[in-house]
Amino acid sequence: MPEAVAQELRYIQAVNLALHWAMETYPEALAFGEDIALPGGPFGATKGLHDRFGDRVFDTPISESAFVGAALGAAMRGRRPIVEVMYGDFMLVAMDQVINQVANARYVSRGTWTAPLTIRTQQGYSPGACAQHSQSLEAWYAHTPGLRVGLPSTPRDAYEMLRTAIASDDPVLIIENRLLYPTMGAVPQGGPVEPMGGARIVHPGSDVTVVAWSRMVVEATKAATTLAERGVSVEVIDLRWLSPLDFTTVAASLHRTGRLVVAHEANLTGGFGAEIAARAVAECFWDLEAPIQRVGAPDVRIPAAPTLQAAVIPDAAAIVAAIERVLEEAGTQP
Repeated sequence: MPEAVAQELRYIQAVNLALHWAMETYPEALAFGEDIALPGGPFGATKGLHDRFGDRVFDTPISESAFVGAALGAAMRGRRPIVEVMYGDFMLVAMDQVINQVANARYVSRGTWTAPLTIRTQQGYSPGACAQHSQSLEAWYAHTPGLRVGLPSTPRDAYEMLRTAIASDDPVLIIENRLLYPTMGAVPQGGPVEPMGGARIVHPGSDVTVVAWSRMVVEATKAATTLAERGVSVEVIDLRWLSPLDFTTVAASLHRTGRLVVAHEANLTGGFGAEIAARAVAECFWDLEAPIQRVGAPDVRIPAAPTLQAAVIPDAAAIVAAIERVLEEAGTQP
């Protein structure tokens, strides 16, 4: 097996590279969605695919329920569809197909049918985006058995996790974040496809554990760097996959630090951070030295005005404040 060659790429370029790899590797692969063929995708993720692979890459009508349903049918008949849903909010139009049909294919057929189907979408706020284009709904999907859910935070993971998803014989939802699309990072190419699952420690530490995913990993790392200047050692874990969930890495970190902060962009109530907090109490209770702190957006709709967005979207400062609270509760001042 040749060694992977690393190249500095933007996140969106890494997505594009993974899609080219998939179309080359799997002759049965198809890629379709709104504006992904001739325009090259609303954010450029599918640029060049139609030119290279022709009719295997095509545009669809504005009907998420129709083309996600069509993708399931194609997957059950031997194809390997890769579907792009333009905004995560638009996934809601196809919820019956995703939850009742796609995630159930193997189960209700007693294993007769598989659904090697990958759905790509992106979510989160951006300046000026309205309430119908800014939601973070990953907890809805992670709640659903039969559906794998990954949220890459780096260009490398955007490449590797998408390859893992496409190689899977079960349905996978990859949720990107459009504010991460311009970010740069080293992307090794040519290596084997990674197994699905597995959290990653992106910033080692010993005083407190911060669990995050997607864009909040960037904010958590900024918070860890800020507090390091004050002598506080913060361990940041990028959860990467919500399903399958790697809680073993979180538990091992809590055994070392005894303190937990969970950070996500989604609304606080019912966010996936509550699942991490619940498992920490159930499985790591005797390791905890202070109450768990959660960071998330308040339970309001996401406003369009940038000044109002700044007031509700969690950031590094909010994570720093949560770390300070957990240390204070533990009797350790930063």
